[in-house]
Amino acid sequence: MTDQANPLSRYYRQPKIYISLPSGGRYYDAATFTPTQTGEIPVMPMTAKDELAFKTPDAMMNGQATVDVIQSCCPNIKDAWQLVSYDIDTILLALRIATYGETMDINITVPVTNEKLTQTINLPAQLEAIGKLNIKDEITTEIGLKLHISPLRYKKLTDIQLASYEQQKIYATVSNSALTEAQKSEQFTKSFQMMNDINFDLLVDSISEIHTPDGQSVKDAAQIQNFINNCDAKIVNDIQDKLGEIRMQGQVKPFMMKATEEQIKKGVPATYQVPVSFDNSNFFV
Repeated sequence: MTDQANPLSRYYRQPKIYISLPSGGRYYDAATFTPTQTGEIPVMPMTAKDELAFKTPDAMMNGQATVDVIQSCCPNIKDAWQLVSYDIDTILLALRIATYGETMDINITVPVTNEKLTQTINLPAQLEAIGKLNIKDEITTEIGLKLHISPLRYKKLTDIQLASYEQQKIYATVSNSALTEAQKSEQFTKSFQMMNDINFDLLVDSISEIHTPDGQSVKDAAQIQNFINNCDAKIVNDIQDKLGEIRMQGQVKPFMMKATEEQIKKGVPATYQVPVSFDNSNFFV
């Protein structure tokens, strides 16, 4: 029996919310994303199968669960591995709203006193704030170089997180091993060098084009790599700092909490920031 003939098809899930991606979809090809005439894409609530995916540790660790659920709930997204970092938080927020409603409780640790609190946040307000962003993909260094930035894809982000996790495991294993101090030092050096190489490759991959102050343009990846390899460390640090700001675009911003009079007497600042993190243990309940 086809879905059209199934009397239960009327009860299938329907889109609960429509969103505009911060990137506007401009980084995607037809194999990754299907745009709409309105610029907004539908988001459906998760199915029981989708919820189970978020309870599979291996699938959560390697990003496959997130990719599968996004593609299940956002039919216009064909290949979630190719999503740029600017769009991830918007999509996850929309999934949370579509499935569980417009509010979410987050855990707070009060500064100074370390008191534990629970705060309810309004997710549509967070979504609206992200939607007002004007995504920038260019930076200018202190010496006048203008860099065009390639946004970080979800696949690359996941690979970096996995590599970092593996190095942390190696560090913990070596620290608690019976190796000599010299052998431990050698293993730590190798681990540090591997992460250094990953960060360097990420920096090079993030730069698609460089314009010089005298009007020349460089797109060749080998030339850009040679430049990063041979320029002053101060220039690289400047680029890294600006890249960090660029990559934060599209992320949910921390919200401000006001301390009570009793908390202030104990040394708590009158206002303090609370980050909104997408911890799957509470984001997808």
